Amino acid sequence: MGTPVKDIKIPDDAPTEFLAEKHSAFIHSYESEKNQYEYVMTEYLRMGGVYWCLTSMALLQKLDEMAKDEILDFVKSCQHSCGGFGASINHDPHLLYTLSAVQILALYEEIETIDISKTVAFIGELQQEDGSFVGDKWGEKDSRFSFCALACLALLGRLDAINLEKAVDFVVSCMNFDGGFGCVPGSESHAGQVYCCVGALAIANCLHHVNADLLGWWLCERQLPSGGLNGRPEKLPDVCYSWWVLSALKVIGKLHWIDKKKLCRFILASQDEDGGIADRPGDMVDPFHTLFGISGLSLLGYDKNKILDVDPVFCLPVQTVRKLGINSQLLF
Repeated sequence: MGTPVKDIKIPDDAPTEFLAEKHSAFIHSYESEKNQYEYVMTEYLRMGGVYWCLTSMALLQKLDEMAKDEILDFVKSCQHSCGGFGASINHDPHLLYTLSAVQILALYEEIETIDISKTVAFIGELQQEDGSFVGDKWGEKDSRFSFCALACLALLGRLDAINLEKAVDFVVSCMNFDGGFGCVPGSESHAGQVYCCVGALAIANCLHHVNADLLGWWLCERQLPSGGLNGRPEKLPDVCYSWWVLSALKVIGKLHWIDKKKLCRFILASQDEDGGIADRPGDMVDPFHTLFGISGLSLLGYDKNKILDVDPVFCLPVQTVRKLGINSQLLF
């Protein structure tokens, strides 16, 4: 007998309907309750947290309920003289948080209010000779940062500022025999890295490097009997992979290969009846999984009256990306 597949059982009393109003109230609590332990202890990823919350609200068509001026003041206060953005005030600049900052500014149509040339220069200086990008001055190399760089520059309209051909070459070098991608050449395929590499290649208009059938098969094998998706073999399902896996499947045209009904059931079951979405049913909710649960439902076409279409490359409402003159849907 083979080894049983690692999976979870969905409780019989788990939610089966989308709790849109509860989720918006949950997100609002992060804006209003800044003295709570959880808020204080997550300062190191604050910019990402603001992006997760705002994009959730935008997809729920409730962005105008957030404190726009306060949020924009915070974002701009995190930009350094070098042009990059930190996770919070006085935190070192990093590509991850620079992308989150640019995404927030895109949501509010406020990109032109920052010094774009400095941000572009910051990103350009992080490109290495092999075409890869490091996240910051400390030199960590990861294909995530390739995506962050290309996504930022695409949103800023400045892909010309880097050696795009070399950037593509590095991403392609991270491809594995199974069709997936790792964080650096030779590393294990992981759904999060697949999203980053496929997204980067889509932005660069170089998806011809992807073996869509092979990669599509690997991604679809991430679905477990519960309906949830994992990031790599022998791991438990996690709602966030409803984004990392589905977005890549959408881009390569293989979204119809997974069981959409079972995945919807898994995401809905991971909701808390008081709002928010967890990594899996019964766990604690958080803004990260709330965004990627909502985004996953959007890609699945679930309840278009409540959830806007999400762009599978930039993880922003499609209408936000198009207002910037980018129609990434045409890239694939």
